[in-house]
Amino acid sequence: MSRHPEVLWAQRSDKVYLTVALPDAKDVTVKCEPQGLFSFSASGVQDESYSFSLELYGSIEPEGCKTKSGLRNILCSIQKGEKGWWKRLLKSEEKPAPYLKVDWNRWCDEDDEESTSDLVSDDDARFVGQDDGSSDDEGMLYLPDLEKARG
Repeated sequence: MSRHPEVLWAQRSDKVYLTVALPDAKDVTVKCEPQGLFSFSASGVQDESYSFSLELYGSIEPEGCKTKSGLRNILCSIQKGEKGWWKRLLKSEEKPAPYLKVDWNRWCDEDDEESTSDLVSDDDARFVGQDDGSSDDEGMLYLPDLEKARG
């Protein structure tokens, strides 16, 4: 029997963002279907099976679905079929499963979308542990040069 990972969600007028909290996931498979069906499956650290399927509120563009796997989670960007704000994530009006939660770090209201649209893009997914090419040691090496310049 497969388990359900914690899933955080947020939206913009043109996309839905799903963050699947599953550290060191292997064999990640994501399937997006035009009518709004989203399926996820992966293996955890000890080869436990994780999976879930969601019937999303509206239609989606399968070719506009992108996935990035990080050390701690998997980020899924899902292109909406039609631009607009959904009332909720799922088509069903029932209370969502307990593993589905709002991603308050990515959340933005309809009125705030213009001001934050520059901040969120497909390329903004930064993962913990990703090396940005800088080092604390490089800054320390520069200090003696400052002393010489002061003279």
